[in-house]
Amino acid sequence: MDFKIGDRIEMEIDDLSNEGMGVGKYDGFTFFVEGCTIKDKVLFEIVGLKKNFGIGKTIEIMQQSPYRVESKCEYFNQCDGCELHNLKYEKQLELKKNIVKNNLERIGKINDVIVKDTIGMDYPYRYRNKGEFKVGKNYEIGYFKRGTHEIYPVEKSIIQKETVDIVIKLIKEYMKKYKVDGYDRKSKKGIIKNLIVRTNRDNQVMVIIVTKDEKLPHKKELIDLLINQKEVQIVSIYQNVNNKDTSLILGPKDIKLYGEDKLVDYIGEYKFLISPKSFFQVNPIQTKILYDKVVEYLNLSGNETVADLYCGIGTISLYISKYAKKVYGVEIVKEAIDDANENKKLNGVDNVEFILGKSEDILPKLNERGIKIDAIVVDPPRKGLEKSLIDSIIEANPKKVVYVSCNPSTLARDLGYLVAEGHRVVEVQPVDMFPHTMHVECVVRIEKK
Repeated sequence: MDFKIGDRIEMEIDDLSNEGMGVGKYDGFTFFVEGCTIKDKVLFEIVGLKKNFGIGKTIEIMQQSPYRVESKCEYFNQCDGCELHNLKYEKQLELKKNIVKNNLERIGKINDVIVKDTIGMDYPYRYRNKGEFKVGKNYEIGYFKRGTHEIYPVEKSIIQKETVDIVIKLIKEYMKKYKVDGYDRKSKKGIIKNLIVRTNRDNQVMVIIVTKDEKLPHKKELIDLLINQKEVQIVSIYQNVNNKDTSLILGPKDIKLYGEDKLVDYIGEYKFLISPKSFFQVNPIQTKILYDKVVEYLNLSGNETVADLYCGIGTISLYISKYAKKVYGVEIVKEAIDDANENKKLNGVDNVEFILGKSEDILPKLNERGIKIDAIVVDPPRKGLEKSLIDSIIEANPKKVVYVSCNPSTLARDLGYLVAEGHRVVEVQPVDMFPHTMHVECVVRIEKK
């Protein structure tokens, strides 16, 4: 059948894409449809056509899915923050398990591995300890509208802590009172580009205001407004300067305006110092579950030497330290290694050594020093492991590898390499770190055959 843009089609939605679009087939041709969920029967209009698939926009939901729920987020249909607010939470967890399983089979060619049910949250709201918002003209603070670079203003976000809502209100009040413009991404004019709010277990707050240049009018009044109100305990205020028009939120320069240099937060019994640029998991409840699973999969006796690659500010290295004889944390970002060493001192840990450098370079050097690595933990960014690092892991020949992943497709690719070189994927545990989004975190237990 020949399709053309503007055609209207009725179809049942079988699945969701990684971007949260409905997926279905009509006469054997695949369509990705915006504005629907799994098992909705929809009338949609074709708005784009490619060789192997089409893109549609829902005109009408002819029959609602049994898994559809009313979104608790008033901005759900507009902003690009979360894709799954209208899907039952139990179905979200099932969907994420299937995403992991399908990626392992399709990309990694791994069919015989146990993928466990996704570990969810008792209350999958207000879980984030870090809010990132765009700031635009007319004092708008919010997220991008879905599929655009236009800002959709928000006053509250049900996946952020309530303290974040209060800070948004205060910053907007300051901008309006002193006529401080947000950044217009078309004209390249304005002052404030982004707002970041970090919170900790004790509901203390670090505010980071990202500006186009060092100009930020009425700084004293801004500081007074933030610290003199009674609703939120603000312990740190930073200005970050980002004069580049890229997707990066933060620029290279931080200017402390008030308070503490860093925010202290916790994972289990361990304390961590958080700076404006620190990577720290955004869901503290699920992070502990994730790290406990790392400990379980390592199954250490206390006599092992472990390498924690892509260690960041040392969270996993320190968390597993009491179970190991020695832990080497490796990270390429100098500021992260500096923070990791501070965190080591803060927690009084003496069996962890942090090393600055590329993991694929450092791992062979540990071998050259006569250090036998018994187990390896990797927690890479979304792009996964460098092939050279996989080769270094194979050469190091550890008894166990535990892979923490935030991207099922690159995870599946990397596991495929390891399996081809004599490793066995024993078990995969998805963890729902980001409820109501398509993102899923995994912990994988890998052993030598």
